[in-house]
Amino acid sequence: MKPTEIQAAKAKAATRAGIDGRPVVFVIGIMLSILSTIMALPALADIVTGHPDWRVFIGAASVTAFFGIALMLMARTDFNAFTLRQAFLLTTVAWVVMAAFGALPLAFSELKLSYADAFFEAMSGLTTTGSSVIVGLERASPGILLWRSLLTLIGGFGIVAMAIAVLPFLRVGGMQLFRLESTDRTEKVLPRAGQIIASIAGIYVFLNVVCAIAYWAAGMSGFDAFNHAMTTVATGGFSTSDASFAKYDSPLIDSIATIFMLIGGVTFTLFIRAAQGDPAAPLRDSQTHVFFGVFLAFSLAITIWLVLAESRELGFSVRHAAFTTASIITGTGYSSTDWGVWGPFPLILILLLTFVGGCSGSTTGGIKIFRFQVLFQIGLTQVRQALQPSGVFIAKYGGRPIPESVAQSVLAFVTLYVFSWALTAAALGLCGLDLVTALTGAATAISNVGPGLGEHIGPTGSFANLPTSAKWILSAAMLLGRLELITVLVLLSRRFWSG
Repeated sequence: MKPTEIQAAKAKAATRAGIDGRPVVFVIGIMLSILSTIMALPALADIVTGHPDWRVFIGAASVTAFFGIALMLMARTDFNAFTLRQAFLLTTVAWVVMAAFGALPLAFSELKLSYADAFFEAMSGLTTTGSSVIVGLERASPGILLWRSLLTLIGGFGIVAMAIAVLPFLRVGGMQLFRLESTDRTEKVLPRAGQIIASIAGIYVFLNVVCAIAYWAAGMSGFDAFNHAMTTVATGGFSTSDASFAKYDSPLIDSIATIFMLIGGVTFTLFIRAAQGDPAAPLRDSQTHVFFGVFLAFSLAITIWLVLAESRELGFSVRHAAFTTASIITGTGYSSTDWGVWGPFPLILILLLTFVGGCSGSTTGGIKIFRFQVLFQIGLTQVRQALQPSGVFIAKYGGRPIPESVAQSVLAFVTLYVFSWALTAAALGLCGLDLVTALTGAATAISNVGPGLGEHIGPTGSFANLPTSAKWILSAAMLLGRLELITVLVLLSRRFWSG
């Protein structure tokens, strides 16, 4: 047998052997160990305030640490890099496991949540969705409120890191477009990705600190400012009050929130370029242009409606239209007023915004701006080709031709997105939810936005009264949308497991 045939045979045998899960288990063990350490913060908050839930956090931290260390010891192995299939597996399993253990303090606290509710809340935090099943947040312990915010903080940073270091190299949903822009030499991708993530960690912390100081200076308590900063920059939307930002009724606080929500919707690598001496980098980015263009257009449309059709004051209309538009397009999900009573036109615009999302490499959910740009360029090219069949037209993004693989990935992603939304809505309908709740609940979960429409899950409502089966479905939809669909769906393929 020739050497090449021997190598081919070995490769085939390795493929048949399946996936070596030890590196995946080892990394998950590390993540659980870190998670258990972070649980000390809410435990300390409850100890300081004399709330008995500190015992719950200590117990949950002990259980989480035990499993984390056990997994690391069990799966110790030498490995230099993850294979493609290991990366897909780790990305999905890590989010599920972190939510499963992150739910423990919520399930055993004085809130007395069922595990389904606790898992829903933890998944909502880690995916920065912001939907909640907790009613009476003002009565919750400081530790629980802090834990929800910390889960959002962790999830927000994890999303940015995944978008930069993982998704472009897994070729998910057209994200390989940004792999081409990240470096000129593909063999240096991973080292550079590590450097970028380290830089983003610093920027992420800096933005959270500045946001917290701004909230505090504007009139929030220190505790509320700290919590809201973590869920604003991460575009997570968890609040310390059932009324969200309506509790404060402050134009200044609303303005600060609007600014930092929009910052959370911008590609974080642009902030690195700005910090490295190119402050105009965000201003030159085409995604940023479109993102802010959509924000301004929808804010203006809602403002005009509120003034003319609802006879609201101009100041009120501008303030709440801008806040709500920023909250929905970034998937934050805060509410400064009950926009559910604004009438049909604003509600339709809000539903459309639910699907949009921010820029790639941000903390936002949704389809993302760059995919709409790619779709527009593809459609424009098709129209030109129809008008001039003999002409040669090339779709471009950022001045560069869009590779065929990117165009196909984007088209496939959007198709799967719509199909997944419809399937989730149908599943919610089977659970007994009405049409509006099912459709908007599916949309807000898969786009990681937070509130939906209707009596139960609107801006002033809660997901608490939904059936348990619906909460599990919505939890799965949150994960599916957060991990860009294909990262999760690929695990359902028999070929993935057999090679």
